[in-house]
Amino acid sequence: MTVVTVASTPLFAQPTQVKPGFNLFSEQQDVEIGRQSAAEAERQLPLLNDRRVEGYATEIIRRLAAAAPGAKYPYQIRVVNASDINAFSLPGGFMYVNRGLIEAARTEPELAAVLAHEMAHVALRHGTHQASKAYMTQAGIGILGGLLGRGGNPSQVFQVIGGLGLNALFLKFSRDDEYQADTVGAQIMARAGYDPRSMADFFQVLRNQQKSDPGRLATFFSDHPAAADRETRIRQEAQRIGAVRSSSEVGGFAQVQSQLRGMGRAPSMQDIARGQGRNTGNTGSRNRRSDGTYPADGTYPDNGRANGRYPANDRYPANGGYGQAGQIEAPSSRLATYRQRDGFFTIQYPDNWRSYEPDNGYGVTIVPNGGVVDTGNGQQSIIYGVIVNHYDPFQATSSRREPTLDQATQDLVTQITQSNSHLRPSGSRRRETIDGAPALSQVLSGRSPVTGEEERVTVFTRQLPDGHVIYSLFIAPGREYAAMAPVFSRMVRSLQVNDEVAHR
Repeated sequence: MTVVTVASTPLFAQPTQVKPGFNLFSEQQDVEIGRQSAAEAERQLPLLNDRRVEGYATEIIRRLAAAAPGAKYPYQIRVVNASDINAFSLPGGFMYVNRGLIEAARTEPELAAVLAHEMAHVALRHGTHQASKAYMTQAGIGILGGLLGRGGNPSQVFQVIGGLGLNALFLKFSRDDEYQADTVGAQIMARAGYDPRSMADFFQVLRNQQKSDPGRLATFFSDHPAAADRETRIRQEAQRIGAVRSSSEVGGFAQVQSQLRGMGRAPSMQDIARGQGRNTGNTGSRNRRSDGTYPADGTYPDNGRANGRYPANDRYPANGGYGQAGQIEAPSSRLATYRQRDGFFTIQYPDNWRSYEPDNGYGVTIVPNGGVVDTGNGQQSIIYGVIVNHYDPFQATSSRREPTLDQATQDLVTQITQSNSHLRPSGSRRRETIDGAPALSQVLSGRSPVTGEEERVTVFTRQLPDGHVIYSLFIAPGREYAAMAPVFSRMVRSLQVNDEVAHR
């Protein structure tokens, strides 16, 4: 083992901290979405199915996966028999690299750099983060409290936002997402024993290739924004990381390249789109590993870090179990206490109501019998009830400054009204105090498309030290809101928050 040194950097510099964005999906659902998408994608892509080449790529992936942050996804890789210089990943760890990229890399660390970048997209959950934002514009308030988990079938969600497979939500990321994947990818490389500067070196290779054969990079630069300062940013991150304890390479890079070049010319993605090259090295579903290595029983293979079982993601009654919709009994004066499983918050509620906590995230939905109805499209609509959850403002993700409470509240209200177009702010915001911290409240109202009556929602937001908020939504028909107000008031006064609990 050797130590690779990089240019000196200030003693106080630390690797950049990157956090995943807002996500409606569980890590289990990431894997299921990725598995289904991989099966669909592989019906369209010519896979190389060469044991030596894929075995080599798999060994690199195993090394990187052991250094990847976040969930212990079942990372795996397939080689696509295409000449274009490109790679991509799907949620849950399903990764693809074109033969042309392996041939273009000059060293194993340069190839590992691209794979680490794609792995970072998975670890940061960029695909389902984008899907969450897209879905929020088309679904109701119920998803904010975790009602998405009911039924546990994310493929139904994706039919609304473009379907599974090679969905653009998984393949084209924002400039900020690409910067994040560069940063985290460099950190993965360093922990795996590769010099992170090799990622910047490969960008230099791409620039040279673009001058000599731009067609081979057309797909790459359509999927990966070619920001002029990405090389500089990566080298700066390498300085923050500092010395790297270098490990010996997997080995065999030159032999793999020689073998690929001896196979003759691979088809381009344009050729493949025209139906040419579909059968080159592709044995179809008989050898479709990513449709088979994730068992239906929920277990996942050992990737060198851990193995185990994802929990079931369905704590909701299979038939709704909410009583007759729109008719509720009077709230009990006796209160039960809901305690968020990580100790993030507690809240009291009438003991004849029921709380529903999804398997992922911090949200809870508390409703009386009859307070939720199925809308007929696989979604639930809350008529009476309360949602409490944590919120990381979308608009703050590209800023180094933490948002103010007003900014975070405005961002949340915007997301709610975009996904529930019948709701509009009613009156001005009010300053509040919740559990000793500054808070705001905002009333939203409008004619419900489900009941045809006025719906009223009061949004409460309480500031957290990092610029995030914990929020609560109190929902009831307008004609009954005055009667429900005392119950809602008791609940919001009972909300207690542990600011020390990590919630990112």
